[in-house]
Amino acid sequence: MPDNTCVTPTRRDEHVADTRQALVDAARRLFTEQGYAATGTEEIVAAARVTRGALYHHFHDKSDLFRAVMEQIAREVAEHLIDAELSRPAAPSAGQSTAQPPADAWDEVRDGLRAFLDLCVVTDDFQRIVLVEGPAVLGHEAWDELVARHGSNLLAEWLSRAVEQGRIAPVPIQPLTRLLIAMISESSLYIARADDRSAARQAMGTVLDRFLTGLEPAPER
Repeated sequence: MPDNTCVTPTRRDEHVADTRQALVDAARRLFTEQGYAATGTEEIVAAARVTRGALYHHFHDKSDLFRAVMEQIAREVAEHLIDAELSRPAAPSAGQSTAQPPADAWDEVRDGLRAFLDLCVVTDDFQRIVLVEGPAVLGHEAWDELVARHGSNLLAEWLSRAVEQGRIAPVPIQPLTRLLIAMISESSLYIARADDRSAARQAMGTVLDRFLTGLEPAPER
């Protein structure tokens, strides 16, 4: 018979997980406030209230810890945007049919980008750790892999569906995805560096909306 026994984490397992998370949380705060180069491992272990040995038990070095921090932030942002899409009101069914019509992929893209710009007004760690420090510390290849896992692959799927639904002109998807990723990255940095982030978000949203409208097919005459 199959073994359906659930493995309950031991107190030691929970302690190990708590120690690792304490290091990630402390590093995240310090990297955001001071930057990667200015933050020493001694500060991190002191802030996390763990030993130096605990740091090297969980991570090879400071850059490995930075990678874990960057991964966590990128995952949180992706989850936030997905949750925003799931909370959108469902479109009404046509006629008497109870079948749910397919989601409008282009609306999903545009709503997702708006939600991302809103998030940029209140998040400092994403801009500094993921966009600014990430490529410099880990290299562009690691940054590209992170973006692929938590952003560009999903965006490419939405854009492909938008083309299939006739909502945007049929253009090559991969170049379009790369271009949009670059645009929203720069948008995030523009907002983060502005004295008035809310005003910067509104201005950038206006520009981005105008650009996205240009991808839609011209109306038939």
